[in-house]
Amino acid sequence: MIKIVVVEDNKNTQMEIKTILRDTEIVRNEDVIIEYYSKFCPELKSVIKNIDERKIYILDIELSTQTSGLDIAKYIRKSDWDSEIIFLTSHEKMFEATYRSVHEIYDFIEKFHNMKERLQKAVNDIFKRKYDNKMFKFSCRHYNIQIFYHSINYIYRDKEERKIIIVTNHNNYALNLSLTDVMDYLDDRFKLVHRACIVNFDHVEALNWAKGYFVLDNGEKIYMLSRKFKKELEVIYGKSK
Repeated sequence: MIKIVVVEDNKNTQMEIKTILRDTEIVRNEDVIIEYYSKFCPELKSVIKNIDERKIYILDIELSTQTSGLDIAKYIRKSDWDSEIIFLTSHEKMFEATYRSVHEIYDFIEKFHNMKERLQKAVNDIFKRKYDNKMFKFSCRHYNIQIFYHSINYIYRDKEERKIIIVTNHNNYALNLSLTDVMDYLDDRFKLVHRACIVNFDHVEALNWAKGYFVLDNGEKIYMLSRKFKKELEVIYGKSK
């Protein structure tokens, strides 16, 4: 799933963008959620903070509120370097200032110069790029969770809560599942390293079998490593880990 987040305060332009995206074939054929905002608000701030979702931001630079599209882009880049940012503007002169202010911009599109063609091409090209889109998906009566595999650091069983906890760099998710059950939802990058812990080995920097902990690529040290799994893991990953 990918989320397209549009921030545009002109109602006519927002309707035009809706039509453009609706007419973009790849958007119709993919699992896409589109959200529209007219300003920087608590709801938009919450969306930006959830970097476990892959997003395309389409931002009007010249918003009528105190917080501009440039300000929103800077806020996005404080925590999210993976989502794409496309700027829209009515003024060509904003181009240079924008690129000096915000890093990693995918495109800069003028509203009155082939906006439909350029926006559709940008969105199509983003979708065609190769991404690790595999997701952990779980639904029940109380919640619906979708988390990219690459965002998951490790999963452990909380004895007191009697739930499993999925840990990412920015959020923890508590589910009423067993570790055995959750393994059915994952791919082979995830391995049991303890009877109460599953690790995403894409994020493992080191295993210390003597002291019973592993180290993640974010520097976190987790004391949930059992010698019971040493032989199997060394066959797969070698003794250097």
